[in-house]
Amino acid sequence: MHVFTRALALIVVATPALADHDPNRPTAAIAADLGVPEAVFVACFAPVSPAADKAPGGALQRSNKALLLPCLQAANPSISNDMLDAVMDRYRPEGPNGGRG
Repeated sequence: MHVFTRALALIVVATPALADHDPNRPTAAIAADLGVPEAVFVACFAPVSPAADKAPGGALQRSNKALLLPCLQAANPSISNDMLDAVMDRYRPEGPNGGRG
């Protein structure tokens, strides 16, 4: 049992970081574009609640941004709202703005 626990820990440590609740986000690329360490992006994204249908309404977008932007700006004050939008749109699997044109 103890050997299994160690093997499991190695698997978890060796797995690349993904954004919680959204395993399609390439966290290393997003973090690099924002000029923050990957661990910072992952930690800042953790409380965000992506829309299940990939088309968040305005209220959800605003509440997520209110969590994400200040956290990222603490690590890199040059991140603006527009910069965050552009980077996140670039890596959104369904395309910019959730594929809503």
